[in-house]
Amino acid sequence: MPSYTVIWLLAGAVLCFMELFLPSAFVAFMMGISAFIVALLSQFVLRSVWLQVLVWLLLSSLLVVGSRRFSQPRRRNSKIQNAITAETLTEIPVGKTGRVLYEGNSWQARCDDDKLSVAPHQRVYIVRREGTTLIVMPENLLHS
Repeated sequence: MPSYTVIWLLAGAVLCFMELFLPSAFVAFMMGISAFIVALLSQFVLRSVWLQVLVWLLLSSLLVVGSRRFSQPRRRNSKIQNAITAETLTEIPVGKTGRVLYEGNSWQARCDDDKLSVAPHQRVYIVRREGTTLIVMPENLLHS
């Protein structure tokens, strides 16, 4: 019967190689790295098979969770937060929605003040976004 070190080395190689063909967000790769570490430890420190399996499970979990911190893309701010103005395409009636032109696209928009209507072809400031609706304020109101 082969030694447990060889089994852990084979398991690590298979798991790392499997990541090439079945991408699993580095989960299989991290489990393979853990198997290599357990193979090294089984040669010198760990003699019990159950202890080796326990160490492999703990190492795999720690490496997977630790790698998530580095592999997930950073969230970017929405371009709308950086935008300043848009132009109304239709009237935005009091308490209702209309359409604005923002970055070449037509967006549904609502005035931030529920008692205010906005005329068509008027520049507006984008205050925030709620889903696919832009919340706007007329430019002339803010400059007065």
